[in-house]
Amino acid sequence: MIGNSFFFGGGFEVLFFMMFILVFGVIIVNIIKGIGQWNKNNQSPRLTVLSKVVSKRTAVSHEHHHNAGDITGAHGSYMTTSTTYYATFQVGSGDRLEFQINGSEYGRLAEGDNGRLSFQGTRYIGFERQ
Repeated sequence: MIGNSFFFGGGFEVLFFMMFILVFGVIIVNIIKGIGQWNKNNQSPRLTVLSKVVSKRTAVSHEHHHNAGDITGAHGSYMTTSTTYYATFQVGSGDRLEFQINGSEYGRLAEGDNGRLSFQGTRYIGFERQ
């Protein structure tokens, strides 16, 4: 009987609605967390401390995209790659702080560099070599 089926009897619609709410909820939570971190960084004092670059690392992510076809009817795929750069600094107290930095800043820093690290909360502002 079609009326009692999972797809037409309401089960699918309820499950679809619940999944939609779940995905929407995760997106909203992530937006709120991002705004909260941004606000917390803005409320934090800007600090400049003597520090040493103790390590650098990268995180590379690959995404494979499928092309279902264009106006010519061609099919295929393409890949995108993104790299996120990080540097870890050790301050006078011995604490280590890791910040996400841009690629050009990553290229300028060398492990063992000493200088003045400027930051605000979890936001990297800059490093001035001495």
